[in-house]
Amino acid sequence: MEYVIRRVLATVPVMLVVSVIVFLLIHLAPGDPVLLIVGDFATPEQIAQTRAALGLDQPLWHQFVVWVGNVMRGDFGVSLFNQMPVSQLLGQRIGATLSIAFFTILVAVMLSIPLGVLAAYRAGSWIDRLVMVFAVCAFSMPVFLTGYLLVYTFALKLQWLPVQGYRGIAEGVLPWLKHLVLPCLNLGLLYTALLTRMTRASMLEVLHEDYIRTARAKGLGVLPVLGHALRNAAVPIVTTIGVGIALLLGGVVVTETVFSIPGLGSLVVDAVQHHDYPVIQSLLLLSAAAYVLINLLVDLSYSLFDPRIRY
Repeated sequence: MEYVIRRVLATVPVMLVVSVIVFLLIHLAPGDPVLLIVGDFATPEQIAQTRAALGLDQPLWHQFVVWVGNVMRGDFGVSLFNQMPVSQLLGQRIGATLSIAFFTILVAVMLSIPLGVLAAYRAGSWIDRLVMVFAVCAFSMPVFLTGYLLVYTFALKLQWLPVQGYRGIAEGVLPWLKHLVLPCLNLGLLYTALLTRMTRASMLEVLHEDYIRTARAKGLGVLPVLGHALRNAAVPIVTTIGVGIALLLGGVVVTETVFSIPGLGSLVVDAVQHHDYPVIQSLLLLSAAAYVLINLLVDLSYSLFDPRIRY
């Protein structure tokens, strides 16, 4: 319990520093957000009134306190471009990104763990070489190129799946899944390659330990030995999975662009193009919070695989 409390408390200063950096972006970035709202032909009086209405004429520390208080209540401000609450924009987009992230990690874990364990167990054999060739090729292929190849093969030629777009689960489970297959497969190949290499490297290190040789000498079967080794090799694997989830939740810009998916990645592109500072701030803060939360969960999971970490 002490280990859990320490790890949870360690996230507080991290999020505080992140909040300060994200808040200062609107003041350090070139350009004046007030001019984006009122336009280039506004009078000085209109600019001053708008600045006062937004609270930008207050001291910096006061603006930060107000902004943090609003964020704590779920109020991320109003988009400068769409004139919509940022929380509403995020609510419309986050479903697609969460769906892609969930199925991508699910596919990657289900494929990479068995492949990595098999490659490590048969190290130096043709199976190991075949798995490594697949991992290198999948990791080296650009995401946009793999996406276009998948679209051309399964959507245009075979016409099995839709070319692009996204359907929410409320519109039907089958249309929802069909629109997720290609983007999740596109990203899943990349993360499968990464996790396969990490699993193989971790398993190779563990399989040469003395206790594994002792277990084999006692006549323990292959599967129990591999299961025991996998648990002891799980720490770097879980870390890689956690980093992958955080990256996906942050929004995968290229994949969402290729498949025209209205997720957080495409929202980032739109916000940057239109200098939509409230949206950019909110996305950066949510991405940082996702990283911190997932890293916390990963750290807490270490004690499940290696009880020594608790002490």
